[in-house]
Amino acid sequence: MAGWDIGQTLPDIPRVYTALAEWIACIVCILELKPRAGRGRTCAVLALSLPVHALFMVLTKGKSGFLWFLFMAVAVLFMYLLIYVCSDITALDAAYSCIRAFVMAEFAASLEWQIHCYCYYDIGFDRAWLAAVILAVIYGIVYAVLLRLGRNREARGHEMDITKREVLLAAVIGISVFLCSNLGFVYSNTPFGGRYAADIFNVRTLVDLGGLAVFYAYHIQRLYMRSQHELEHMEMILHSQYAQYQQSQETLDLIHYKYHDLKHHILALRAEEDAQKRGEYLDRMEEEIKSYETQQHTGNSVLDTLLTSKSICCMKNGISLTIVADGALLDFMDVMDICSIFGNALDNAIEYEMKLADREKRMIHVSVFSQKNFLIIRVENYCEGVLEFKKELPVTTKADREQHGYGLKSVRHTVRKYGGEVDISLKDSWFGLKILIPI
Repeated sequence: MAGWDIGQTLPDIPRVYTALAEWIACIVCILELKPRAGRGRTCAVLALSLPVHALFMVLTKGKSGFLWFLFMAVAVLFMYLLIYVCSDITALDAAYSCIRAFVMAEFAASLEWQIHCYCYYDIGFDRAWLAAVILAVIYGIVYAVLLRLGRNREARGHEMDITKREVLLAAVIGISVFLCSNLGFVYSNTPFGGRYAADIFNVRTLVDLGGLAVFYAYHIQRLYMRSQHELEHMEMILHSQYAQYQQSQETLDLIHYKYHDLKHHILALRAEEDAQKRGEYLDRMEEEIKSYETQQHTGNSVLDTLLTSKSICCMKNGISLTIVADGALLDFMDVMDICSIFGNALDNAIEYEMKLADREKRMIHVSVFSQKNFLIIRVENYCEGVLEFKKELPVTTKADREQHGYGLKSVRHTVRKYGGEVDISLKDSWFGLKILIPI
């Protein structure tokens, strides 16, 4: 055949092809997310969903106008439910991923069908096997590229945490692309239709391509802004911990100067004849000696300063702090990184212990040792109740979650700089932060 005539009826995309495109697009999004259930259950849900989706699309074939839009909305709802059921995400996260999958499917299906029609009508290739080859090649290439692009961004540890505003913006993009690309097929007598059938195919494919590019540009920019926001907060926490370390070092220097004056105090005591005044003087000295006893000697001056500072804080708040640490193992680490890891970990532990009414339960254990070529850091504290975990980190209990909860993220970020990993657990009323760094 020599192309399409001006009055020729537009051969729309087979409904089975559309269902397959939407199903694969959902799988691309699901592969980038944490699964809600085991692999076997997820595969069973995916296998069952394809024939159900395809059957619905076939049964609703031939509808036009309002019914056509309604049935398309139901198909999108199927996609949403599939992503939500198979992935451990929130409803807003699922809505955003569903819109993204829908935009992918629109482009993949439009591109494949335009190439198929070109081969059939213009070139005259009408073999059934060729249609199958075109379908497999186009879908395979499009979704492989989109999967690679998505994984390159999501695999870096970005959390979705989609907001209502982000879902609304994504929906505007998705609906705009859908309406503009399909208007010529639903209503042929519109300014967007074109004089020839091929024109409408071109418009649809190019609009879908442009919409996909716009959506991915927004998607990547959103990830970048979220990453920058977290890095800024963690940088602030890092500098705050380093400032605390410097302040603690100055305090310890003052303590050392104080104890250089002890000999003068001893001379004054010997000269004091009033037993009551001498006793009061001794009591004050004993109090000062208790502060001096909190000094730590681990073999690393930075760690010594931090632990001494936190020990003084624990002593003032009735918290039992036990430390078994080989500080020499930390010599390869940067000063600010040591401050970030131990400062944030101990601040979180101390803050929680101070909430416990029973002072007998206020306990924190710190240990630093090596095992099988790994540096192991453990910070444990007594914990009552149940903690909510999200993305393997406990959710902050503070009301303003947007501005808090970055302490442990900062620890994980710092540890990963050295190729290490963080494990957090809550067992037998003990909250445990375990850090492994290869030596």
